[in-house]
Amino acid sequence: MIAPARQRFTFLEYLWLDQNSGLRHEYLDGHVWAMAGGSPDHAAIAANLIALLGALLREGPCRVFTADLRIRVVATGLGTYPDLSVVCGALEADPEDPRGHTVTNPKVLVEVLSPSTEDYDRGEKLAHYKQIPSLEAVLLVAQEERRVEIWRRIRGGWTLDVAHGRDLVALPSLQLRLPLAEIYRGVEGPSRERVSPPAPAATARVRPRKRPRR
Repeated sequence: MIAPARQRFTFLEYLWLDQNSGLRHEYLDGHVWAMAGGSPDHAAIAANLIALLGALLREGPCRVFTADLRIRVVATGLGTYPDLSVVCGALEADPEDPRGHTVTNPKVLVEVLSPSTEDYDRGEKLAHYKQIPSLEAVLLVAQEERRVEIWRRIRGGWTLDVAHGRDLVALPSLQLRLPLAEIYRGVEGPSRERVSPPAPAATARVRPRKRPRR
């Protein structure tokens, strides 16, 4: 289903577009982008993390969600689909989504970095995520090496730790330590070829990304 080409969309129009187009989209400031799929390594790493966290959190109050869960940053308006989300306790739905399918209170978010989106994930998107009040950690997981960047909320701001090689990924907010070997289990090795940025969505016009409001 194709929406008329327009310069700006309301959030409700974006939800309609996202529901009926068969694609996942990102939304900000009235603009919409189609979200591209990932490589086999990207999919394998995400699947490993979902299985690992799902097993470790099974008996507690936290749940693990795949990239099919839409997250909204209320402070900036960003609507997006992280590769993995952890929500503890009851889901808080965005009041602007009448179907209640958009969640605003993740505790941990994970992005598996791709060549075409790595700069965005480390920069603008991370800045958006840091404005979610419930969020306590963001994991940025590399494909080209065994390396995970762990951003943790601390009093007065955020701090960065890096796990690589045989390290463990510490998540104090979930009382977990994840072995890098399990995160990268079965990953054969990334392609070194960098791909071009994805083409604009047929359902919406694309505009240059702006720095997030702070």
